[in-house]
Amino acid sequence: MGVGTSVLAIDAGNSKTDVAVVAADGRVVGTARGGGFQPPQVGVETAVDILAEAVTRALAEAGADSVGHVSACLANADLPVEERELADALHRRAWGPSVDVRNDTFAILRAGLREDAEPRGVAVVCGAGINCVGMVPDGRTARFPAIGRISGDWGGGGGLAEEALWHAARAEDGRGPATALRETLPAHFGLPSMYALIEALHLGRVAAVRRHELTPVLFATAAAGDAVARSLVDRMADEVVAMATVALDRLDLLDEEAPVLLGGSVLAARHPQLDDRVRALLAERAPKAVPRVVVARPVLGAALLGLDQVGAPPGVHARVRAHYEDGASAN
Repeated sequence: MGVGTSVLAIDAGNSKTDVAVVAADGRVVGTARGGGFQPPQVGVETAVDILAEAVTRALAEAGADSVGHVSACLANADLPVEERELADALHRRAWGPSVDVRNDTFAILRAGLREDAEPRGVAVVCGAGINCVGMVPDGRTARFPAIGRISGDWGGGGGLAEEALWHAARAEDGRGPATALRETLPAHFGLPSMYALIEALHLGRVAAVRRHELTPVLFATAAAGDAVARSLVDRMADEVVAMATVALDRLDLLDEEAPVLLGGSVLAARHPQLDDRVRALLAERAPKAVPRVVVARPVLGAALLGLDQVGAPPGVHARVRAHYEDGASAN
Protein backbone atom coordinates (compact mmCIF):
# COMPACT_ATOMS: atom_id res chain seq x y z
CA MET A 1 0.00 0.00 0.00
CA GLY A 2 1.52 3.33 -1.00
CA VAL A 3 1.46 6.20 1.45
CA GLY A 4 -0.53 8.67 -0.69
CA THR A 5 -3.52 9.99 1.25
CA SER A 6 -3.90 6.87 3.35
CA VAL A 7 -5.04 7.42 6.94
CA LEU A 8 -4.17 5.80 10.23
CA ALA A 9 -7.25 6.16 12.45
CA ILE A 10 -6.88 5.69 16.21
CA ASP A 11 -9.69 5.71 18.73
CA ALA A 12 -8.19 5.28 22.19
CA GLY A 13 -10.50 5.05 25.18
CA ASN A 14 -9.84 4.41 28.83
CA SER A 15 -10.44 0.68 28.45
CA LYS A 16 -9.47 -0.17 24.87
CA THR A 17 -7.91 1.14 21.67
CA ASP A 18 -9.17 0.59 18.12
CA VAL A 19 -6.90 1.19 15.14
CA ALA A 20 -7.71 1.18 11.42
CA VAL A 21 -5.54 1.75 8.34
CA VAL A 22 -7.60 3.26 5.52
CA ALA A 23 -6.24 3.19 1.96
CA ALA A 24 -6.63 6.18 -0.32
CA ASP A 25 -9.66 4.58 -2.00
CA GLY A 26 -11.46 4.03 1.32
CA ARG A 27 -10.71 0.35 1.84
CA VAL A 28 -9.99 -0.59 5.45
CA VAL A 29 -6.82 -2.62 4.92
CA GLY A 30 -5.62 -3.12 8.47
CA THR A 31 -7.21 -3.18 11.92
CA ALA A 32 -6.14 -3.96 15.46
CA ARG A 33 -7.40 -3.60 19.02
CA GLY A 34 -5.21 -2.81 22.01
CA GLY A 35 -5.32 -1.80 25.65
CA GLY A 36 -6.67 1.34 27.25
CA PHE A 37 -5.09 4.79 26.92
CA GLN A 38 -4.45 6.41 30.30
CA PRO A 39 -1.53 8.88 30.19
CA PRO A 40 -2.49 10.52 33.52
CA GLN A 41 -1.86 7.18 35.24
CA VAL A 42 1.14 5.80 33.32
CA GLY A 43 2.71 8.82 31.59
CA VAL A 44 2.53 9.93 27.97
CA GLU A 45 5.29 7.76 26.51
CA THR A 46 4.11 4.59 28.22
CA ALA A 47 0.54 5.28 27.10
CA VAL A 48 1.72 5.81 23.51
CA ASP A 49 3.68 2.54 23.75
CA ILE A 50 0.32 0.83 24.25
CA LEU A 51 -1.02 2.56 21.13
CA ALA A 52 2.13 1.55 19.26
CA GLU A 53 1.53 -2.14 19.87
CA ALA A 54 -1.88 -1.98 18.16
CA VAL A 55 -0.68 0.40 15.43
CA THR A 56 2.21 -1.92 14.56
CA ARG A 57 -0.17 -4.84 14.08
CA ALA A 58 -2.58 -2.80 11.96
CA LEU A 59 0.21 -1.47 9.72
CA ALA A 60 1.62 -4.98 9.31
CA GLU A 61 -1.78 -6.26 8.21
CA ALA A 62 -1.96 -3.39 5.71
CA GLY A 63 1.53 -4.15 4.44
CA ALA A 64 2.70 -0.63 5.25
CA ASP A 65 5.32 1.08 7.36
CA SER A 66 3.55 4.45 7.49
CA VAL A 67 0.56 6.40 6.17
CA GLY A 68 -0.13 9.83 4.77
CA HIS A 69 -1.98 11.17 7.80
CA VAL A 70 -2.60 10.12 11.40
CA SER A 71 -6.01 10.91 12.90
CA ALA A 72 -6.04 10.15 16.63
CA CYS A 73 -9.06 10.64 18.88
CA LEU A 74 -7.78 10.03 22.38
CA ALA A 75 -9.30 9.76 25.83
CA ASN A 76 -7.64 12.04 28.37
CA ALA A 77 -6.79 14.59 25.68
CA ASP A 78 -9.10 16.93 27.55
CA LEU A 79 -7.24 20.23 27.22
CA PRO A 80 -5.64 21.82 24.14
CA VAL A 81 -2.24 21.65 25.84
CA GLU A 82 -2.70 17.89 26.25
CA GLU A 83 -3.67 17.53 22.60
CA ARG A 84 -0.48 19.31 21.59
CA GLU A 85 1.67 17.19 23.89
CA LEU A 86 0.14 13.99 22.57
CA ALA A 87 0.46 15.14 18.96
CA ASP A 88 4.18 15.70 19.53
CA ALA A 89 4.48 12.21 21.02
CA LEU A 90 2.75 10.65 18.01
CA HIS A 91 4.91 12.66 15.59
CA ARG A 92 7.98 11.11 17.18
CA ARG A 93 6.69 7.64 16.29
CA ALA A 94 6.89 8.54 12.56
CA TRP A 95 3.65 6.79 11.61
CA GLY A 96 2.85 9.60 9.18
CA PRO A 97 4.06 13.08 8.20
CA SER A 98 0.96 14.81 9.57
CA VAL A 99 -0.83 14.16 12.86
CA ASP A 100 -4.13 15.46 14.18
CA VAL A 101 -5.01 14.73 17.82
CA ARG A 102 -8.43 15.43 19.30
CA ASN A 103 -10.40 14.35 22.32
CA ASP A 104 -12.18 11.06 21.68
CA THR A 105 -15.60 12.71 21.94
CA PHE A 106 -14.97 14.23 18.50
CA ALA A 107 -14.93 10.68 17.09
CA ILE A 108 -18.51 10.14 18.27
CA LEU A 109 -19.54 13.49 16.80
CA ARG A 110 -17.99 12.79 13.40
CA ALA A 111 -19.27 9.22 13.27
CA GLY A 112 -22.81 10.51 13.72
CA LEU A 113 -22.63 13.17 10.99
CA ARG A 114 -23.39 12.04 7.46
CA GLU A 115 -21.00 12.85 4.62
CA ASP A 116 -23.56 15.01 2.81
CA ALA A 117 -24.12 17.17 5.89
CA GLU A 118 -22.11 20.12 7.13
CA PRO A 119 -20.01 19.49 10.26
CA ARG A 120 -22.68 21.01 12.49
CA GLY A 121 -23.85 19.55 15.78
CA VAL A 122 -23.10 18.46 19.31
CA ALA A 123 -22.10 15.11 20.78
CA VAL A 124 -22.39 13.96 24.37
CA VAL A 125 -20.48 10.87 25.42
CA CYS A 126 -21.38 9.05 28.61
CA GLY A 127 -19.18 6.02 29.13
CA ALA A 128 -16.72 5.69 31.99
CA GLY A 129 -17.00 9.48 32.33
CA ILE A 130 -18.96 12.23 30.60
CA ASN A 131 -17.94 14.77 27.99
CA CYS A 132 -19.46 16.96 25.30
CA VAL A 133 -18.14 18.68 22.18
CA GLY A 134 -19.69 20.59 19.31
CA MET A 135 -18.61 21.97 15.95
CA VAL A 136 -19.91 24.21 13.19
CA PRO A 137 -18.77 24.67 9.57
CA ASP A 138 -16.81 27.88 10.22
CA GLY A 139 -14.38 25.91 12.40
CA ARG A 140 -15.66 26.97 15.80
CA THR A 141 -15.93 24.28 18.45
CA ALA A 142 -17.44 24.01 21.90
CA ARG A 143 -15.94 21.77 24.55
CA PHE A 144 -15.53 21.29 28.28
CA PRO A 145 -12.40 20.43 30.30
CA ALA A 146 -14.15 17.22 31.43
CA ILE A 147 -11.51 16.17 33.92
CA GLY A 148 -13.79 15.28 36.82
CA ARG A 149 -15.36 17.08 39.73
CA ILE A 150 -12.80 19.91 39.67
CA SER A 151 -14.16 20.90 36.25
CA GLY A 152 -17.79 20.58 37.35
CA ASP A 153 -18.51 17.13 35.95
CA TRP A 154 -20.94 14.65 37.43
CA GLY A 155 -21.85 11.15 36.37
CA GLY A 156 -20.71 8.83 33.64
CA GLY A 157 -20.59 5.12 34.36
CA GLY A 158 -17.86 5.47 36.97
CA GLY A 159 -19.56 8.37 38.70
CA LEU A 160 -22.91 6.58 38.78
CA ALA A 161 -21.30 3.53 40.38
CA GLU A 162 -19.70 5.72 43.07
CA GLU A 163 -22.99 7.49 43.77
CA ALA A 164 -24.80 4.16 44.02
CA LEU A 165 -22.25 2.87 46.54
CA TRP A 166 -22.53 6.09 48.58
CA HIS A 167 -26.31 5.90 48.84
CA ALA A 168 -26.28 2.17 49.56
CA ALA A 169 -23.73 2.58 52.36
CA ARG A 170 -25.76 5.35 54.01
CA ALA A 171 -28.95 3.31 53.70
CA GLU A 172 -27.29 0.42 55.50
CA ASP A 173 -26.09 2.42 58.51
CA GLY A 174 -29.09 4.73 58.75
CA ARG A 175 -27.55 8.01 57.58
CA GLY A 176 -29.59 8.03 54.40
CA PRO A 177 -32.97 6.99 52.99
CA ALA A 178 -33.80 3.36 52.37
CA THR A 179 -32.89 2.00 48.95
CA ALA A 180 -32.80 -1.43 47.34
CA LEU A 181 -29.25 -0.62 46.25
CA ARG A 182 -28.29 -1.72 49.76
CA GLU A 183 -29.09 -5.29 48.66
CA THR A 184 -28.56 -5.27 44.89
CA LEU A 185 -25.00 -3.91 44.89
CA PRO A 186 -23.42 -6.47 47.26
CA ALA A 187 -25.55 -9.26 45.75
CA HIS A 188 -23.87 -8.61 42.39
CA PHE A 189 -20.60 -9.82 43.94
CA GLY A 190 -22.23 -12.62 45.92
CA LEU A 191 -21.85 -10.72 49.19
CA PRO A 192 -24.47 -10.52 51.96
CA SER A 193 -24.33 -6.83 52.89
CA MET A 194 -22.97 -3.41 52.05
CA TYR A 195 -20.57 -3.73 54.98
CA ALA A 196 -19.15 -6.86 53.34
CA LEU A 197 -18.82 -5.06 50.00
CA ILE A 198 -17.17 -2.02 51.57
CA GLU A 199 -14.68 -4.30 53.30
CA ALA A 200 -14.01 -6.27 50.10
CA LEU A 201 -13.39 -3.10 48.06
CA HIS A 202 -11.22 -1.53 50.76
CA LEU A 203 -9.05 -4.63 51.20
CA GLY A 204 -8.83 -5.35 47.47
CA ARG A 205 -10.73 -8.62 47.55
CA VAL A 206 -12.98 -7.04 44.92
CA ALA A 207 -10.74 -5.14 42.51
CA ALA A 208 -11.49 -1.43 42.23
CA VAL A 209 -11.77 -1.76 38.45
CA ARG A 210 -14.85 -3.94 38.96
CA ARG A 211 -16.83 -1.01 40.35
CA HIS A 212 -17.95 -0.24 36.80
CA GLU A 213 -20.00 -3.46 36.93
CA LEU A 214 -22.33 -1.69 39.35
CA THR A 215 -23.66 0.80 36.79
CA PRO A 216 -25.96 -1.76 35.09
CA VAL A 217 -27.05 -2.87 38.57
CA LEU A 218 -28.04 0.72 39.32
CA PHE A 219 -30.13 0.91 36.15
CA ALA A 220 -31.80 -2.43 36.87
CA THR A 221 -32.63 -1.27 40.40
CA ALA A 222 -34.07 1.95 39.00
CA ALA A 223 -36.15 0.02 36.47
CA ALA A 224 -37.59 -1.99 39.37
CA GLY A 225 -38.90 1.26 40.85
CA ASP A 226 -36.38 2.17 43.56
CA ALA A 227 -36.71 5.90 44.26
CA VAL A 228 -33.04 6.57 45.07
CA ALA A 229 -31.79 4.70 42.00
CA ARG A 230 -34.32 6.49 39.81
CA SER A 231 -33.18 9.85 41.16
CA LEU A 232 -29.60 9.10 40.07
CA VAL A 233 -30.72 8.14 36.57
CA ASP A 234 -32.78 11.34 36.36
CA ARG A 235 -29.77 13.40 37.43
CA MET A 236 -27.66 11.71 34.78
CA ALA A 237 -30.18 12.79 32.14
CA ASP A 238 -30.13 16.33 33.53
CA GLU A 239 -26.33 16.46 33.19
CA VAL A 240 -26.39 15.17 29.61
CA VAL A 241 -28.93 17.80 28.58
CA ALA A 242 -27.16 20.59 30.49
CA MET A 243 -23.93 19.94 28.59
CA ALA A 244 -25.71 19.63 25.25
CA THR A 245 -27.71 22.84 25.61
CA VAL A 246 -24.70 24.86 26.77
CA ALA A 247 -22.69 23.62 23.77
CA LEU A 248 -25.57 24.39 21.40
CA ASP A 249 -25.86 27.89 22.86
CA ARG A 250 -22.12 28.56 22.55
CA LEU A 251 -22.29 27.66 18.86
CA ASP A 252 -25.50 29.65 18.21
CA LEU A 253 -27.37 26.44 17.36
CA LEU A 254 -30.29 26.68 19.78
CA ASP A 255 -32.49 28.40 17.19
CA GLU A 256 -31.84 26.03 14.29
CA GLU A 257 -32.14 22.33 13.68
CA ALA A 258 -28.99 20.57 14.80
CA PRO A 259 -28.16 16.98 15.74
CA VAL A 260 -27.37 16.06 19.32
CA LEU A 261 -25.47 12.80 19.06
CA LEU A 262 -25.51 10.52 22.10
CA GLY A 263 -22.72 7.99 22.51
CA GLY A 264 -20.77 5.93 25.00
CA SER A 265 -21.81 2.73 26.72
CA VAL A 266 -24.31 4.34 29.12
CA LEU A 267 -26.25 6.28 26.47
CA ALA A 268 -25.91 3.65 23.73
CA ALA A 269 -27.60 1.12 26.02
CA ARG A 270 -30.83 3.15 25.63
CA HIS A 271 -32.05 2.60 29.18
CA PRO A 272 -35.70 3.68 28.85
CA GLN A 273 -35.77 6.04 31.84
CA LEU A 274 -32.53 7.77 30.85
CA ASP A 275 -33.31 7.90 27.13
CA ASP A 276 -36.86 9.16 27.62
CA ARG A 277 -35.82 11.88 30.07
CA VAL A 278 -32.95 13.09 27.87
CA ARG A 279 -35.33 13.44 24.93
CA ALA A 280 -38.03 15.13 27.00
CA LEU A 281 -35.62 17.66 28.49
CA LEU A 282 -34.07 18.42 25.10
CA ALA A 283 -37.54 19.01 23.66
CA GLU A 284 -38.14 21.51 26.45
CA ARG A 285 -34.78 23.32 26.50
CA ALA A 286 -33.62 22.94 22.88
CA PRO A 287 -36.77 22.24 20.85
CA LYS A 288 -34.97 22.20 17.49
CA ALA A 289 -32.31 19.72 18.59
CA VAL A 290 -32.51 16.31 16.93
CA PRO A 291 -31.26 13.63 19.36
CA ARG A 292 -29.78 10.48 17.89
CA VAL A 293 -27.92 7.60 19.51
CA VAL A 294 -24.64 6.73 17.80
CA VAL A 295 -23.83 3.03 17.92
CA ALA A 296 -21.06 2.98 15.29
CA ARG A 297 -17.59 2.25 16.63
CA PRO A 298 -15.81 5.54 17.35
CA VAL A 299 -12.81 4.53 15.20
CA LEU A 300 -15.11 5.24 12.26
CA GLY A 301 -15.27 8.86 13.41
CA ALA A 302 -11.50 9.04 13.71
CA ALA A 303 -11.17 7.67 10.17
CA LEU A 304 -13.70 10.15 8.77
CA LEU A 305 -11.96 13.07 10.50
CA GLY A 306 -8.71 11.92 8.89
CA LEU A 307 -10.32 11.72 5.47
CA ASP A 308 -11.71 15.23 5.99
CA GLN A 309 -8.17 16.44 6.69
CA VAL A 310 -6.70 14.94 3.51
CA GLY A 311 -9.58 16.15 1.33
CA ALA A 312 -10.87 12.72 0.35
CA PRO A 313 -13.96 12.69 -1.90
CA PRO A 314 -17.37 11.68 -0.48
CA GLY A 315 -17.23 8.24 -2.06
CA VAL A 316 -14.18 7.38 0.01
CA HIS A 317 -15.96 8.43 3.19
CA ALA A 318 -18.96 6.33 2.23
CA ARG A 319 -16.82 3.24 1.65
CA VAL A 320 -15.30 3.48 5.12
CA ARG A 321 -18.69 4.04 6.72
CA ALA A 322 -20.11 1.02 4.89
CA HIS A 323 -17.24 -1.11 6.19
CA TYR A 324 -18.27 -0.42 9.78
CA GLU A 325 -22.03 0.04 9.46
CA ASP A 326 -22.52 -3.11 7.38
CA GLY A 327 -20.79 -5.20 10.03
CA ALA A 328 -17.64 -5.88 8.03
CA SER A 329 -15.59 -5.47 11.21
CA ALA A 330 -16.50 -7.35 14.37
CA ASN A 331 -17.07 -5.44 17.59
